[in-house]
Amino acid sequence: MRIPKVFLATIIIVFLSSCNNVDRTNKNIELTKETLLETITQFNTAFQKGDVAILKTMITDNYIHTNGSSQPIKKEDWLGYLSKRQKQIATGNIEVLAYKMDEVQIEFFGSTAIVSAKITTTNKENNEVTTKEYRVTNVWVLQNGNWKRAGFHDGKI
Repeated sequence: MRIPKVFLATIIIVFLSSCNNVDRTNKNIELTKETLLETITQFNTAFQKGDVAILKTMITDNYIHTNGSSQPIKKEDWLGYLSKRQKQIATGNIEVLAYKMDEVQIEFFGSTAIVSAKITTTNKENNEVTTKEYRVTNVWVLQNGNWKRAGFHDGKI
């Protein structure tokens, strides 16, 4: 049985096109991951400095924030907490000596990403230096071409 050359050529073209799409998809995922990691770095820097104005632009309107020691709070309540914290940083009552995120794992689900990590903070408050570690889970969503944090949960290590 002979396979027509046109049919064989069509099969080869379809195969090569699908390989090219896989390469483009992998490149898009890497670019998306890189962009998300840059956004997370900007977010963490703003949090460390207490920059509420920047943080406000980096969370969704229906943001949910949960700490291991409290009930979930919505965007406005979290921003209220951040405003108090910003004043404490500005007056020197709290000094953030270090804020480090590592052991980062990212899983994408379309335009949503779940980011798990370990956060280590070192703060100076009332002349006492304390270091704390947390396991965190963040939900990030892509909105109008920008990553925004939609949810957060931590647990103390």
